[in-house]
Amino acid sequence: MGQRRSLIILGFAILLGLAAVFIANAYLSSAEQQQATAPQGMAKVVVATMPLAFGAAITPEKIKIVDWPAASVPPGSFRDPVQLTSLGKQRVVLRQIEPGEPILTSKLSAEGGRATMSGVLRPEMRAVAVRVNDVAAAGGFVLPGDTVDVFVTRTLRDEIGGGDQQITDVLLQSTRVIAIDQNANDTSKDPAIGKTATLEVNQVDAQKLVLGQQVGQLTLVLRNVTDEPNPAVQTVGTEDLRDGAYVGGFAGPRSRVADLAYLPAPAMRVARRPVPRNVTALPATASVEIVRGVTGTSYEVKRYGSR
Repeated sequence: MGQRRSLIILGFAILLGLAAVFIANAYLSSAEQQQATAPQGMAKVVVATMPLAFGAAITPEKIKIVDWPAASVPPGSFRDPVQLTSLGKQRVVLRQIEPGEPILTSKLSAEGGRATMSGVLRPEMRAVAVRVNDVAAAGGFVLPGDTVDVFVTRTLRDEIGGGDQQITDVLLQSTRVIAIDQNANDTSKDPAIGKTATLEVNQVDAQKLVLGQQVGQLTLVLRNVTDEPNPAVQTVGTEDLRDGAYVGGFAGPRSRVADLAYLPAPAMRVARRPVPRNVTALPATASVEIVRGVTGTSYEVKRYGSR
């Protein structure tokens, strides 16, 4: 009886073992199939493991490889960390990179390069440094990455009135600040008072900035990055420095010259020609003969203009 019970228990244990082997085999087969099919829709991409600011060097502890959907791999990404960290090929960051963000060539310097301002510029753009102070740079709150308007205050000579007048014009709108002094980190948060601001502009606007610094004082005015440029800018002069005095247009010398062209011409008086002194005055009357039929009659009449 005891031997029979042992055989039953042994048989039951064998059945449980076979069932466990079958389940494990099925699980492993399913996992292998998933691993075999996953790479078909995924790709290896190098991403950052920490925030990388402007000028930071790419080192092995700052990057890692992750699986990325192959259909959405961004252009310019890297598949192998060796491309970034091998000897003599180290790169530095030119634009802020956040944790988990793919490392892109557009945000890095060349192999063995350094953080240069030219690498930050967009194509066809120029970097121009202008003099600023704590007032002209919004109290130090103008930082790299901000958008500003540039005002120019200059002296306008009035050739008609003979005096000079201070005016302020809008020189540029929606201009990107790429550096304050030597700080080009566009993630800077603390206000900093600098002596120069580097602006990203096109070639013609670069010429305007250079000329504007020579003829007047430049001021940077912060604006919301989502605001659209105003197509109709105005000029403000010293005559507008009262609350409610500005009426929508600066009446500069050019305007006054144009206004003079529309003034009515003064009435011109024709001078009488004087009678020469050596000419004898004519008598006040004259004799006129009127003939009726065959009979004529003479009459004395006054001359024209006589009294």
